[in-house]
Formats: sequence, C-alpha cells, structure tokens
Amino acid sequence: MTARRTEITRADILPLDRYAHERAARRSALVAVKKRRRVAVGPYALVHFESYETMWQQVHEMLFIERGGEAQIAGELRAYNGLIPQGTELVATLMFEIADPARRAAALGRLGGVERTVTLRFAGHTVTGWPEADVERTNEAGKASAVHFLHFDFTPEQIAVFRAPEIEVILGIGHPHYGHMAVMPEAVRAELAGDFG
Repeated sequence: MTARRTEITRADILPLDRYAHERAARRSALVAVKKRRRVAVGPYALVHFESYETMWQQVHEMLFIERGGEAQIAGELRAYNGLIPQGTELVATLMFEIADPARRAAALGRLGGVERTVTLRFAGHTVTGWPEADVERTNEAGKASAVHFLHFDFTPEQIAVFRAPEIEVILGIGHPHYGHMAVMPEAVRAELAGDFG
C-alpha cells in the first residue's frame, strides 16, 4: 500500500510538454476517481471531495492553460496544497451549477453564508464544514460565490466511526434558501475513509 500523499512539491510537477502528451489519458483516468468522490445535494449543489490526485491534476491544468512557466508554479502549489486532506479532515469543493445566468445570479443572490451551513452527519456525530479563508465567498450584498472550498475537521472518534463499513452518512446544506440533504453512497464513504491518516 502506498502512503497517502498530503503535499504536492516542485519535484511532483511534470514538464509541460510531458503533461501535454499525457493530458488526455490522465484526465480520463481521473474521471473515475472523481466519480467516487462527489455527492449531489439538492437540484444545484455538487460537492467534490478533494485529494492529492485531484489537486495534482488541478495544478497541472492551471500550468497548462495559463502557461506561466516556472514563475507560476510556487503560486499554484500555495493555492492548491491547502485543499489536500491532511489526515484528520475531509476537504471539499462545493459548487452551485445553474446553467442559466439570470437564474444563477438570482439563486446565488439569496445564498449568502451558505458556506457555513454544510454538515456531515453520521451515527450521532455532526461535523460542520468551515470555509477556506483565502477569499470571502459571500459579498457585502449577501451574494454567494458559485464555488466554495470547505474543510471538515474530525476527531479520532469520528474518524473511527466514519470508517465503519455501511455507516449512513448524510451530507446536508442547511441554508434557509437551500435546505437539502443527500445520503452519501457507500462507495463514496469508503473512498473518503482513505483520506484519514
């Protein structure tokens, strides 16, 4: 069994030409990984649980798209290493996906503070996510961003309970204008259990 990785280093960054050559195959392989790490909650919210692999791919995509070269690498590592689980947490990207721009603006305009209402409930435990502090995701007018980065800190007891096969995990969003819950599929729970050290 390989050790769980918790940090992308400069040594992990592929030369751009090699990544370009491998890009399609790597993106295709990651689709299956991401499928085991996401849960839809309600009609518009999708929660993607991040990992070393998803963040490695994201860093390389940013380098590939923006072409900033060596000068860009340190900034991308700073931005994305913080979203790799460190052994006692799950880390997620919450996205609100509404195709129509007018409907999206109206919905997000009512969802201020939604990033503080996301919970994982299981066997009498509740773990509330807290937002990444890099940027305020709700503006002064109360409009929420379409993308939020969340950390869920677990105690050792909660980790042990979460790891139990077939434990029911409810992922909920408790905002007054977006109150939805979803049962986490067992395949997702099992995958995420591997994020703990």
